[in-house]
Amino acid sequence: MSIDILFHILAGAGVGLAIGMTGVGGGSLMTPLLILGGIPAKVAIGTDLLYAAATKTGAMHAHKRQGTIRWRLVLILAAGSLPSSLLTSYTLKYLLPPGLDYAPALSHSLGVMLILTSLVVFFKTRIQGESGQDESEAPKPNKHANSITFICGILLGIFVTLSSVGAGAFCAALLLTLYPRMPALHIIGTDIAHAVPLTLIAGLGHMANGNIDFMLLAGLLIGSLPAVHVGAKIAAKVPNTVLQPILAAILMVIGLRFAFFGATH
Repeated sequence: MSIDILFHILAGAGVGLAIGMTGVGGGSLMTPLLILGGIPAKVAIGTDLLYAAATKTGAMHAHKRQGTIRWRLVLILAAGSLPSSLLTSYTLKYLLPPGLDYAPALSHSLGVMLILTSLVVFFKTRIQGESGQDESEAPKPNKHANSITFICGILLGIFVTLSSVGAGAFCAALLLTLYPRMPALHIIGTDIAHAVPLTLIAGLGHMANGNIDFMLLAGLLIGSLPAVHVGAKIAAKVPNTVLQPILAAILMVIGLRFAFFGATH
């Protein structure tokens, strides 16, 4: 038992460092790390969702105080993502045949989302460069941006519930692309404000399905919360141009592994 708790704390610390150093981590690294460490895919995904909801709540309050959250966009995203997350959890619990092991589908979904996230991380600087122009020079938002945002919210609700990945870097990339005139800090604040209710609802759905390990959750929080601050200090000394390509490559390799081979060892 003590060895398990130590692994949970170390896993939380490792991912906390990654989050602090690169701004990316959470489900992208935590879930595959837990699965590769022997945690069942269902439990890893469900527990990581509640972990994300807990860790992102403080960041959301900070952005709220700074006024860097576009609440209208949060509502548009949530209008799509929260119902689709609930429907996905309902489907997993009640509409699938009794006894059906849906863990392989979760693992393959995780792989797909990791591959997409790795591409987002790799091209993040280019995307930010295109959207970080002076507002007078940046292209106007697509006239259908709100409708596309709502549809993206629906897809995020499904895939975040199935994989625990996508509420962070992937959602931020969508906002950067759809709203090129929005300041980067507002993109981050809006992304986090949407991720909190989405990961909470998705996590509660997994809890209803019996997919939460609360001892694991406690260990992850104990390890990650101080590590995030350490990672942020390290990041000040190591350029992102070095860190992000390495992280993108790691996510791509792990994503390909899960997409094609699932959680098998």
